[in-house]
Amino acid sequence: MDGSIDLSMVVTLGGILFSVIGASAVAKMQIKSIITKLLDIETRFRALDATTDKQQTSIETNAQRLNILSKMMSPENLRRDHMMLAELIATMKQIKEDVDHLEKMHNTVHPPVSATRTAKG
Repeated sequence: MDGSIDLSMVVTLGGILFSVIGASAVAKMQIKSIITKLLDIETRFRALDATTDKQQTSIETNAQRLNILSKMMSPENLRRDHMMLAELIATMKQIKEDVDHLEKMHNTVHPPVSATRTAKG
């Protein structure tokens, strides 16, 4: 090698240059394909994230409703409600008896009433 450029060296350098250009073109295409796939994956991920948020909100809402219902149906509340209901039923029975008694008094024979009123005093 005396520093001269011959045809085989030019062909070799041309081949190397062609290989580098070809490799960079292939790499550029693959990078573009990867970026497209990443954008698609990101879009799907965001959709899944939105769905997960909606489901989480629904779960929390249902948990809150269940908590309220369980407090409403607690043994202490049921006992209190049953006691109030029993008291109402007993009061209603007594009121019915009182009304029946008043109806009997009203619908039977009345004692004579004098034509003149006298002042009591």
